[in-house]
Amino acid sequence: MVLRQFRHPERSRKETELLSRTHDRTLIEQRELMVMITLHEYLETCACADDLASLIELIAEQAVPIRDAFITHQSYATSINVSGEQQAAMDTWSDAHLTEVYRYSELVKVLASEEQNEIINFPDATSNYAIVMDPLDGSSLIQTNLAVGTIVGIFDNGKVMQKGSNQKAALYMIYGPMTTLTLTVGEGVAIFAMDEQKEYILLDGEVKMPEGNLYASGGLKKDWMDKHARFIDTVEHKGFKLRYSGSFVADFHQVLKYGGFYCYPALEGNPEGKLRLLFEAYPIGFIAAQAGGAISDGGRSLLEVEPTSLHQRTPIYVGSRGVIELMEGILSG
Repeated sequence: MVLRQFRHPERSRKETELLSRTHDRTLIEQRELMVMITLHEYLETCACADDLASLIELIAEQAVPIRDAFITHQSYATSINVSGEQQAAMDTWSDAHLTEVYRYSELVKVLASEEQNEIINFPDATSNYAIVMDPLDGSSLIQTNLAVGTIVGIFDNGKVMQKGSNQKAALYMIYGPMTTLTLTVGEGVAIFAMDEQKEYILLDGEVKMPEGNLYASGGLKKDWMDKHARFIDTVEHKGFKLRYSGSFVADFHQVLKYGGFYCYPALEGNPEGKLRLLFEAYPIGFIAAQAGGAISDGGRSLLEVEPTSLHQRTPIYVGSRGVIELMEGILSG
């Protein structure tokens, strides 16, 4: 079938072109009237070092090649990652891509990735930043066109094996209907959206997590511990609504915006849960805390837990402070 451009029968070509130019000019004028703050401008107002700001912008720019690679990297690879999960080709590609970006930036001294067995050192680095990352969280959802993301935590003393509360910055990018960046440099939380020029524009510069009523709980219900099941029963009776996609970063983003909690609890036969302390709990927990929320393993803040191994797993409860306190009361009872 041949598709032809529609033209109004009573309009000449010149009239159509004039209307098109007028429409484009109107959009440009409207944009100029709006006060739009870019990521670069936002970072200039923050009390973070110039090299940290450069590193954050460099990481944020990688949303473009990662998103572009979705079409060509949808099939599954035969490899298994260090956590024993089948590794999607996009996991492999994203990890390799980001690793090389960090290597040649000379801004990163140490890298720990969910997809790598060991810590990677970059001896040519001129800065002392250490990164923990999940290069592509929720990657199995790409083939169903659901939102996935990249999670990054940044330390400034060349070490990754330390408490999450020592992070200098944390961020995640979500690849959904929009490409968004959620960021903290220890001065609250800001959310940006990428525009048609591939530039990040500030959507919300003072994100505060409300005491909402959304929840997501991972793990099979038959494997839940009794106290966790009691907690879920309690919040459901309070009117909480289930919102669970299987992408940790996307499910948390709903909680950040609307309030509630996300959890992947300790399970019968798997008391350590599923998610990783360094790669998922630390960056997401740091963002949650900066937005007025909290993260817990059921009894203590995960940001204060000293890691004992690189791929250490932990139960996770993250969300609005009030409901996290309610959970800790039930689980400790």
